[in-house]
Amino acid sequence: MPASDLLPPSPPPRASVAPPYGPPAAVVGRRPGHGRTGGAGDRRPGPPPVPPARPGRSTGEALRYAAPALLSYAGVRALGLLVLAGWAAAEGGSAHTLLSARWDSLWYARIAEDGYGYIARLPDGGTHPDLAFFPLLPALERGLSALVALSAPDAGLAVSAVSSLCAAAALFAIGDRLHGRRAGVTLAVLWAALPVGIVQSMAYSESLFTALAGWGVYAVLTGRWVWAGTLAAFAGLTRPVGAAVVAAVWLTAAERFRRERRWEPRVAAGVLLAPLGWFGYVGWVGLRTGSPVGYLDVQGQWGNGFDGGLAFAAFVWKHLTGSVVGGVGLLAGVALVVWLYVLCVRRGQPLPLLAYAGTVVVLALCAKGYFGSKPRLLLPAFPLLLPAAAALARWRTAASATVLIVAAFGAAVYGAVWLHGSGPP
Repeated sequence: MPASDLLPPSPPPRASVAPPYGPPAAVVGRRPGHGRTGGAGDRRPGPPPVPPARPGRSTGEALRYAAPALLSYAGVRALGLLVLAGWAAAEGGSAHTLLSARWDSLWYARIAEDGYGYIARLPDGGTHPDLAFFPLLPALERGLSALVALSAPDAGLAVSAVSSLCAAAALFAIGDRLHGRRAGVTLAVLWAALPVGIVQSMAYSESLFTALAGWGVYAVLTGRWVWAGTLAAFAGLTRPVGAAVVAAVWLTAAERFRRERRWEPRVAAGVLLAPLGWFGYVGWVGLRTGSPVGYLDVQGQWGNGFDGGLAFAAFVWKHLTGSVVGGVGLLAGVALVVWLYVLCVRRGQPLPLLAYAGTVVVLALCAKGYFGSKPRLLLPAFPLLLPAAAALARWRTAASATVLIVAAFGAAVYGAVWLHGSGPP
């Protein structure tokens, strides 16, 4: 993505149409239809597909413009790591081990070192094949380990560190485009200060995926279709939820076709490129297992799958009839996620963001198995934070900073407690 994308577009000429998916700062937060006095004749046409051209800007200018977001993001994550290190030392453990050598981190490192083919045998006779893990992160771990003197787990930490900053830059660019620079900074900080934000600093694939997804969605927002398709393809090699980026590309392209009744070569290229990573890996697993539904079989061996949320509903009901407090907490969490998505719809978020976030939410909440990991599975759903980011950006600096600092400290403590638990995050 060009460095100039971190900078706001130059104002278009008065006679030109507004850029796609980015209202002028003066009308940010206005609800659709607000302030209109006429009827159907006052309705404005949908946003055009191609943004006005931006003049070239240097990488230095772009980094200076994004610096508040990147530095604030890094500060929040550094706080989380410091608290985790102190907590681990007090418990006689190692923060490094918690971040790089437990749970999924071990699977990624093993794939990086030995390739695919390992199957864990469980005491009950079940099996966990490593084919459940998508290949991009272990491939990067292997490549980085070959270039520098790093073990695969440490290479995973390095990939996550760089990817998390790239993800923060993508969130800043999206927030800046839609709601202004302050909202972009706030969005990046809110994502860092999520209760499960510590995962962004682990040798997991969430940071890498969110970086690819964020820039992929931004490419759709700005009409860069080939970039969007390419980034969607790489996101599809990173996590199963890569399908969400494909959905953002496809649904936005379909809406564009419905509006214009024609295909442009660059749009068609993006549409064709987008699913290649996801279908490529799933197809490869099918060939390796000898079954066209081989990847679904692998997920089934892990106790995962898509059942429309029935297993999760049963899990919530079990808590409601057993531990009422736990059940109510689960219901409140689900209600919050659904309410945030409805709020995004009501605030008129652009279609690429709604398609992406909606798919992430559905896949997270409607999957069976590993219910304790659902907060982590929702981590890439950053568009849900946009309404809060836009609102905080309108507050006085002292008030918004206080909220963000409290959230950062809360996330730091929660992350340390969470990683010292018995189950995988």
